[in-house]
Amino acid sequence: MNLIYKNEKTLFGIMLAASLLIWAALLIGTAGMALVYLLLFFVSYCFAQSALVSYIKGTAVQITPAQFPDLHQRIEACCQRLGLAQPPQAYLLQMGGAFNAFATRFLGSNFIVLYSDVVDALEERPDAINFYIGHELGHIKRNHLRWSALLAPAAVLPLLGAAYARAREYTCDRHGFHACDDLKSAQVGLAALAAGGKRWRQLSVSHYTAQAQHSGGFWMSFHELVGDYPWLVKRMAVVRGLAHGNEITPTGRHGLAYLLALFVPRLGVGGVGSVLALMVLAGVLAAVAVPAYGEYTAKARMVQAVGVGHEATAAVERYFYANGRGPATLEQAGYAMDDPGHAVQDITVDPGNGVVRVYPSDLNYRGKAIAFTPRVDENKRVAWQCAGEEIPAKVLPAECRD
Repeated sequence: MNLIYKNEKTLFGIMLAASLLIWAALLIGTAGMALVYLLLFFVSYCFAQSALVSYIKGTAVQITPAQFPDLHQRIEACCQRLGLAQPPQAYLLQMGGAFNAFATRFLGSNFIVLYSDVVDALEERPDAINFYIGHELGHIKRNHLRWSALLAPAAVLPLLGAAYARAREYTCDRHGFHACDDLKSAQVGLAALAAGGKRWRQLSVSHYTAQAQHSGGFWMSFHELVGDYPWLVKRMAVVRGLAHGNEITPTGRHGLAYLLALFVPRLGVGGVGSVLALMVLAGVLAAVAVPAYGEYTAKARMVQAVGVGHEATAAVERYFYANGRGPATLEQAGYAMDDPGHAVQDITVDPGNGVVRVYPSDLNYRGKAIAFTPRVDENKRVAWQCAGEEIPAKVLPAECRD
């Protein structure tokens, strides 16, 4: 199995070329003053990184042959399996319920940190801990930490920086998968990230993987394109494919999402460009997303209202079969609305023709109804036709549009 995700090397080459061009332009354009800023940046980075490493050493528990020897043996075994000659310093850190792990580097030394809640949650499946260990060792094996400073200029670029970051995560997932003895352990590791320390045991991997089919919509595509991590459902789908010997291509993204993502530098980097991009994005959200969200919520409420209508028509239908005529009221049919006011303001039945009308609670459609009209066929079976009364068809479910 190739432990490197198919796009990582290509994206690395583009990132390296772009970064070298940017560094050269900075040096030439500033007559060498960029070196001074680079030195200041390096000093600032060292102080920040030293604070992190100091916190780790002063708070976490170092994993050694004498301290948590079982974890130490796992780390040694994972390093051997992944071909890493020098194991990193390893620590166990309590993070208040967070499920994660990370790798870092300071002054030539590599570190990996495991979160204690992950280790505790997977006590009965310790091989799944290898997935977390292997994932972080993948960052060290692939020198992701070494190259980060040189690639920093290109890391800010829209689409490119985040794409490379996501490719690295897919690569490290492969390393984590390869570090496991049981092919299903990597899935267990991701299941714990998704469902937590207890519920992962009940998580259906197949159902969770199926959620990846919904990740190709505009907004999910956009937020993934500007983020450093692939959606977890996609990662699960890829790892599950590896366990079955298949190379799974992650679900595609909405084409227009790429266009909007072009205006957003890699989030989390900061700088004037990011601020301006976020201001533009806020304007786009105000002009486009807010009305779209209003229509989305209206559609959701209409689906709920139609569901209430189905319950009421079922009661009317039962009454008709039992009595040969329609009820005078819904109460007579034995129906009472469970949750009045949430999606439905009111619901009535016409005693003359049996038409059930559902009045949605949505403020934009107050006083307007969804009508369910009954029809009795030659076999005395009741069929219902749903339609909106002064409610636009675009916000109604498909069954009520004709």
